[in-house]
Amino acid sequence: MRALALAWQQLDAQRIRFLMALAGVAFAVMLMLMHLGFRNALFSSAVRVHRLLRADVVLIHPQSRYLVMLRSFPRRRLDQALGAPGVDSVSAVHVGFPFWDDGDTATARNILVLGFDPHQPVVDMPEVESQLDRLERPDQALFDQASRPEYGPIARRLAREGPVECEVNQHRFKIMGLYRLGTSFGVDGSLVTSDLGFLRIFEGRPAGLIELGLVRVRNGVDPVGVRDYLRRTLPEDVTALTKAEFAEREIAYWDGVTPIGYVFAFGVFLGFGVGGVIVCQILFADVTDHLPEYATLKAIGYGNGFLYAVVIAQALIMGVLGFLPGLALSLALYRVAEGATGLPMVLDPRTGLFVLTLTVAMCAASGAIALRKVQGADPAEVF
Repeated sequence: MRALALAWQQLDAQRIRFLMALAGVAFAVMLMLMHLGFRNALFSSAVRVHRLLRADVVLIHPQSRYLVMLRSFPRRRLDQALGAPGVDSVSAVHVGFPFWDDGDTATARNILVLGFDPHQPVVDMPEVESQLDRLERPDQALFDQASRPEYGPIARRLAREGPVECEVNQHRFKIMGLYRLGTSFGVDGSLVTSDLGFLRIFEGRPAGLIELGLVRVRNGVDPVGVRDYLRRTLPEDVTALTKAEFAEREIAYWDGVTPIGYVFAFGVFLGFGVGGVIVCQILFADVTDHLPEYATLKAIGYGNGFLYAVVIAQALIMGVLGFLPGLALSLALYRVAEGATGLPMVLDPRTGLFVLTLTVAMCAASGAIALRKVQGADPAEVF
C-alpha cells in the first residue's frame, strides 16, 4: 500500500504529464477496441445468413469457400440425403449475386439473392415467414430494409406507393415487402424470392443445380452422426457440414484467406505498441526526474523491490485509469460506425476484458523497461 500511495503522489504531482499519459493510454485503448470491434463485426455479419438457416446439416460444393461465391451442385444429392437414417426433411436454397437497378440509382450494384420454395420456409425470420405468400409469383421479392442506402429509398417508396418495381439482372421484379437482415463486408444488400423467381433472374440456369442443401434431423438424432453418414455415402461433388461448421468455414475464409482479418489484428498490435511507447516515455521521464528521491529511499533503507513496486504501481494506475476514457470513446465511435456502415458493432465483455488485460500488460511492460533507470539510483547522490 505504501508503494501504491507513493506512486499516486508522484503522478499527482505532475498532473500535466499524468494527463498526457492517460490520453496516450486512452488513444491506444481506442485503437485496439476499434480494430477488434470491426474484426468482430466482420465475423458476426459474415454469418448472419448461416445462423438463420433452418438446418442441422448443410450440403455445399466442396470448393465453396464463402457465401457470395458458392458453387452449384446437383439437386438430386439433396434427394439422396433425404433417405439417410435420422433425416427428417430437406430443403433447397439458391444463392446468387446478380445486378440490381431500382431505376433511380445512377449505377447498377450487386445484391445477394436467396431463392427457395415458399412452401418450405428455410430461414428463421418471422418477417420473411409472414410474407411467404407474397412470393407465390416468380416476379415478386422481399427486400432487406437494412441494405446500404445506395440501393435507393425502397422502404419509403413501398410505404408511399405500394409495390416497388426494380430490375434484377435486367428482369423486372416487384418488391412486395420488407425484412431486416443487415450488411456485411461482402454483402451490401439482399433479396428473398422464390425458387422460380431465382431461375427467372438467372435465365438459362439449369433448375437441377442448387447452392445450399438444408438437412433437418429428427428429434434426438445427433447431427454429427448424420453429417458423417452423408460424407461417406454421397458423391464427391458435395460435402456435408453441421450448421456450426458451415459458419466456421465462412469465418475462416475472412480471417485467413482475405487480408482483412490480418489488417484488423495488426491494428490491435499497433495500438499496443503506440500505447507502450507513450507510457514508457512518460515513466522513464518521471523516474529520471525523481532519481534523487529514489536515492533517498535507498539511503534510508528501502530496497530495490520497493522502488520497483512504485514504478509498476504507476504503470498500472495509468493503464486502469487510461482504459476508462478509451472505453467510453470507443463505445461512442461504435455507435457512429454502426450507423454509417450497418455492421453490428458490439463490445462484448470478453473483448473488453481482453483489451483491459492488454492495456495492463502494456503498461507493466513499459514499467519494467523504466526499472532499469531505478537501478541507477545511487544513495551517494544524496550527499
